[in-house]
Amino acid sequence: MKKKIGMGLGVLFALFFIWRIVAVIRSGSPSAQKSGRPPVAVQTDSVRTGAIRDVREYTGSVHALYQYVVAPKVSGRIVEMTKRIGDWVDKGERIVVMDGAEYQQALAEAEANLKIARASLAEAQSQFALSEQELERVRSLQEKGIASPAELDAATTNNKAQQSRLELAKAQVEQREAALQSARIRLSYTTLSASQPGFIGERFVDEGSLLAPNTPVLTIIGIDTVIVRTTIIERDYGRIQIGQAADVIVDAFPGTLFPGRVSRIAPMLQEASRMAAMELVVPNPGRRLKPGMFARVRVVLVHKDSARIVPSAAIISKNGQSGLYLLPDSGNQVRYTPVEIGISNNEWSEILSPPVEGRVITLGQHLLEEGSTVILPDGKEE
Repeated sequence: MKKKIGMGLGVLFALFFIWRIVAVIRSGSPSAQKSGRPPVAVQTDSVRTGAIRDVREYTGSVHALYQYVVAPKVSGRIVEMTKRIGDWVDKGERIVVMDGAEYQQALAEAEANLKIARASLAEAQSQFALSEQELERVRSLQEKGIASPAELDAATTNNKAQQSRLELAKAQVEQREAALQSARIRLSYTTLSASQPGFIGERFVDEGSLLAPNTPVLTIIGIDTVIVRTTIIERDYGRIQIGQAADVIVDAFPGTLFPGRVSRIAPMLQEASRMAAMELVVPNPGRRLKPGMFARVRVVLVHKDSARIVPSAAIISKNGQSGLYLLPDSGNQVRYTPVEIGISNNEWSEILSPPVEGRVITLGQHLLEEGSTVILPDGKEE
C-alpha cells in the first residue's frame, strides 16, 4: 500500500515539474515578452531629395589604337638598327638597314639588260624603216613593169618580218623595264621604315642578325589614343549605346579618371558566357595609359538630378520584399514600410513608392519589429 502511495506521489511530482518547464518556456517566448521588449539602440538618417546615378563597372584591358610589326620582305643581314624599346619614330623614318649588295648587283644587271633591249629596239626600228622603203621602191618599179611579182612578194614578206622583230624588241624593252623596277623594289626592301608614327614596343633582333623574309624585327604602337576592351552582361546589353560616356580607372594611377566613350559593341553575345564584347576610345594625354594595363570601366546607365533617396544601409529584405523602418517625427514607435526600389548603389537607394518622409533606421534595424521603441545615439528614447 505504501509502495503504491509513493509511486502516485512520484507521478504527481513529475507532472508538476513538466508543467513548470512548459510555463517557463511560454513565459520566455517573444509573444509573451513583446510588451516588455527593451528599447533598441539605433542610428537614423533622413529621407532626402538628391541626385543619384545607376553605374555599372566592368573590367578589361588597355590596348594600343594601332599596333604593327616591322618585318622584311627579303632575306639579308642587319647592318644598322637605330631604335630601341621606348624610342619614338616618325612616319617614314628609317629604322633598319640590311645588307643590300646582292640587290644592288641585281639592279645593275637589270639596268644593263634594259640598255641591251633598247639597243635591239633601235636596230629593229632601223631595219623596219629600211624594209618599208624597199617595199615602196619595189611597188613603184612593179607598177612601171620593171620589177617582177616575185620581187614584190619578197619585199612584202621582209617588211612583215621586220615589223614582227620590231614588236618583239618593244616587248623585250617593256620586260626589261619591269625587271628593273622589280630590282629597285627588292633593293628598297633592304631599308625598313615606319608606316605610322609611334613608340617601339618590342625589339626582337639585333644588328648582325641574318633575317629570313617576314621575320619580326620591331613592334610599333600608337598610344596617343587607346582602346579599352571589356565585356558587358546580357542584362546591360540594351542599356548601353555607342557614344555613351564612360570613365576608365587603372591601378597605376589610383583616383584618376580617364574619360572615354563607347565606340563599338559586338552584335552578338557569346553563348557560353552570355557576354558581348565592347570597346571604348579613350584619349591619352601624356600617354599615361599603356597597352596591357588592367582597367576598370564605369558606365553611367541612368542619372537623375532629383530623386527621393535614402541610405542603402536602411534597406532590408523581408520575405523577398524590400522595406525600411521609419521613425516618425513624433511618437515612440518605429513603423515598417515595404518599398519599391529604383536606382541603387552602395551609398544611396531611390524610393519609387510609396512616398516616404521623416527619418529611417540605418543601423540596428535587424533587431526591430513593428512598434519597437528605439534609443538614439544621444541616449534619448523615442
